[in-house]
Amino acid sequence: KILVANRGEIACRVFRTARKLGIKTVAVYSDADRDAMHVKMADEAYYIGPAPSAESYLCVDKYIDVCRKSGAQAIHPGYGFLSENEKFAKLLEEEGITFIGPPKEAIRAMGSKAESKDIMLAAGVPCVPGWHPSQSSGEADNQSLDFLLARADEIGYPVLIKAVSGGGGKGMKIVDRREDFAGQLESAKRESRKHFSDDEVLLERYITRPRHVEVQIFSDSHGNHLSLFERDCSVQRRHQKIIEEAPAPGLPTELRERLYEEARKAAKAVGYRGAGTVEFILNADNINEFFFCEMNVRLQVEHPVTEAITGVDLVEWQLEVAAGNPIPLSQDQITCTGHAFECRVYAENPRNGFLPDTGLLLHHRPPTPSETVRMETGFETGDEISVHYDPLLSKLIVKGDDRTAALRALRKALNEYQVVGPSTNLEFLGRLAANEAFIRGEVDTAFIKRHHDNLFPPLPPASPPTLAASALFLAQRDQSYYSSLGHQSAWTDPKLASFRLNLGAGGEGRYWKEYELEAIAAKGQEPTEGSTKFKVGPSASVEAAGEMDVAVSTIGTGGDEAAILFSHVSPAVLPPSAASPSTRTVSAHVGSALLHVDIVGTASKAAAGATEAGGARAPMPSKIVQVFVQPGETVEEGAPLVAVEAMKTEHVLRASKAGTVAKVVVKEGDLVPEGKVLVTFEEQVQESG
Repeated sequence: KILVANRGEIACRVFRTARKLGIKTVAVYSDADRDAMHVKMADEAYYIGPAPSAESYLCVDKYIDVCRKSGAQAIHPGYGFLSENEKFAKLLEEEGITFIGPPKEAIRAMGSKAESKDIMLAAGVPCVPGWHPSQSSGEADNQSLDFLLARADEIGYPVLIKAVSGGGGKGMKIVDRREDFAGQLESAKRESRKHFSDDEVLLERYITRPRHVEVQIFSDSHGNHLSLFERDCSVQRRHQKIIEEAPAPGLPTELRERLYEEARKAAKAVGYRGAGTVEFILNADNINEFFFCEMNVRLQVEHPVTEAITGVDLVEWQLEVAAGNPIPLSQDQITCTGHAFECRVYAENPRNGFLPDTGLLLHHRPPTPSETVRMETGFETGDEISVHYDPLLSKLIVKGDDRTAALRALRKALNEYQVVGPSTNLEFLGRLAANEAFIRGEVDTAFIKRHHDNLFPPLPPASPPTLAASALFLAQRDQSYYSSLGHQSAWTDPKLASFRLNLGAGGEGRYWKEYELEAIAAKGQEPTEGSTKFKVGPSASVEAAGEMDVAVSTIGTGGDEAAILFSHVSPAVLPPSAASPSTRTVSAHVGSALLHVDIVGTASKAAAGATEAGGARAPMPSKIVQVFVQPGETVEEGAPLVAVEAMKTEHVLRASKAGTVAKVVVKEGDLVPEGKVLVTFEEQVQESG
């Protein structure tokens, strides 16, 4: 019997293999996950605390208690949370519970990027030039701004700041100019303290066109250290992978063999056991130049692409090795067949800086699994995407006989994938898979920035059926709410007949008398002349342009199908309005693109005004981690105003234009809702007055 000290898709993934092997499973859950898929899949499930991970999934003592209650003999940590926590592995050992992972000594050594560099250099594994703390162990203040700035000057810009205990892109900042170093250092240290309880950093030369290539390794307690080929994870946002493939495109055979050899050498040097990944940075301008980056002492998010090309169940191997058995295959028996891709489907808005999104998953229909398509998810229709955890919704894995066939399968699967609720990156992934440079395999970590215009074309205009269906959705939603209060609708409630209802703490609201809707191509874009508008009255009938019946009968992403299920609507034209767009209310699919349909009304001016006039408002529910300005201060365009943290990631909100700060309405530590105005400029105060 095993306990999985995790949640979501990775817990479900481990449960499937355990079930195949006849091993009983135990799940844990927080308040936010009471009805989650992983809880339903397990043989047993135990409550471990409130939604914040610090009060539930990161509480090591609670796992010991659950093991005692359930009789679980081993714990699989998944990835994230406690998967690379040396103290957790040590505690389990002391309690006689098997840790399905590497030895605690390997976790400690590889958990410190500084110590791991020392070990790799001693083993002859090439490392990125730079500075790490052990090189100045005699310096009492080797983490001060002055000391680190001097080291950065010696390395030369651009320089990369990395948390010594970091991973997953947390505590990692690129510094292009000397004058930006202090601010980026503070941000990197703050992120590192938050996620790893350690703010020590190291510095590296930043390779301007890096490729991220990693080798899957596996070791056992019998002295075997094997490699299972490589994965390319170069296409990233915020230093986090978004699509992975195996094998890596365009690498010479000799280079591949060198990578495998160095990876096995690294595993042996640290006395490794179990599944791990040795990450390398390749110089895209000199493909034969590569450096050790780090070693991840856990099962990686992207492990399914390796499973696809090798036919190996890596979780099954983890269980075998944890039981003291040798790896089932020898190095010569491991073969690579075909090509595979994995897309990480996130609840996020790529057109708004890939900011995470939250909310109810109204509809979730992944493509049907087949010989070429595999899905890994921990969510289903009706689940909530919580602000407390990573916004990963699912992983889509495809394979083919070669890279071309795999890409064809990927594009087909992405086109079939349907999500309604929070924003997702599905439209972005579809464009990425169809990008000519990506098809040619011309990838590096700056790929998204370099091909921005192709990956983010203007959204198509909304069709009358889409707008009509969206308008009807708003009316029916509100009628349902008022029916629960004993009123037929908002319009039949005399108390609300002429009053505005505020919808949340951000100050957004609208009059209940009517809805006016308008499609805008992207967040912040002004409505264009001639935009079609739709009005919904008390009867919930919809009037729109044209003499036709609108039949919206399915949920989908093709043609003019809308995001919500509706019946026939009779459209007719309405005069244009001068009102401004407010916050997004409903999303609909038009063709292969996701269209945001927004309510139009006077209440939006207060919410939208902050960013339009240079100030800042919360892009989503967030925690204020730093305020950079104060009232009366003059700032330039692009100057940092406020740093917020949401869904494990820190975001710096910057001034959209130069101006003078009028008000700062938040302080560090405040929790703010989406749309909350954080900083205003003097021009805004004058306009509102």
